[in-house]
Amino acid sequence: MSSRPWNPAVTVAAVIERDGRFLVIEEVDGDQTVFNQPAGHWEPGESLIEACSRETLEEAAHPFIPTRLVGIYHWLHPEMGKTFLRFAFSGQVGAEEIGRVLDEGIVRALWLTVDELRVLRPRHRSPLVMRCVDDYLAGRSYPLELIAHVG
Repeated sequence: MSSRPWNPAVTVAAVIERDGRFLVIEEVDGDQTVFNQPAGHWEPGESLIEACSRETLEEAAHPFIPTRLVGIYHWLHPEMGKTFLRFAFSGQVGAEEIGRVLDEGIVRALWLTVDELRVLRPRHRSPLVMRCVDDYLAGRSYPLELIAHVG
C-alpha cells in the first residue's frame, strides 16, 4: 500500500442534447485536439451543480442549469495513473452568448449527433465522454437531491 495520499480529481460534466445533437467542445490536450462535454474541475466554495453551470458557460458560452444527475463515474487514467470522479448532469441550456471568450485551450463548441460522436471516439478526451452520452440515451437520470452538500 502506498504511503502517499490518494487524491482523486473531482470533475463535473454537462450532457446537453438539443434536437438530436449534443453540445461538445473541441479542446487542446497536450499536443492534440480532443472532444469532451463541457467539463472541468470542481472548485472550492461551489456546489457540484454550480461547478457544472460555470464550466459550461466558460467552455461553451451557453448558460446551463443542471436539473438531473446522469451518473457518477470513476475512471483511472491509464497513462497518468490519476483517478477521476466525474459527476455528469443533464438540464436546461440557454442560447449561446455570442462573442463570449472561451476558456484557454478551448478551440470551439459544436453540436454533434450521436453517430458523429461515435466516429470521433478515438479523439475523445476520455472514455467517459461516450459513456455519459450512452447513459443519457438509455434514460439514466437521477434527482439532484441525491447529492447533499452539508454545512
